[in-house]
Amino acid sequence: MSGPVDWDAAVLGPVMSVFAEPITYTPAAGAPFSAAGVVDEAYHAIAGLGEDGVALTTEIPVVGVQLSTFLQAPVQGDQLTVARTGITYAVKEVRSDGHGWAKLMLTYVSG
Repeated sequence: MSGPVDWDAAVLGPVMSVFAEPITYTPAAGAPFSAAGVVDEAYHAIAGLGEDGVALTTEIPVVGVQLSTFLQAPVQGDQLTVARTGITYAVKEVRSDGHGWAKLMLTYVSG
């Protein structure tokens, strides 16, 4: 039997090295810094059930981040700019997976 999985080294680091792209992250309280994230500009999220019981979905931008690369945890109201597009988003919600990864649900600000 093997020991616990080092998610940061065994999973998150390799994912970031393959899929991440540069972003500038600006905490609501703090200075901007360079970071990396897995950007998905057309993520489909389940928004709830409609009156007829059918699931409603919405298309929103998200970015996945490796929390160990942040000095402080991302929070609602932080902003980030994707280097490739120049688009700035605000963090609407932070969804941590408990293994060192967070999916940041975003809302468009400018760009």
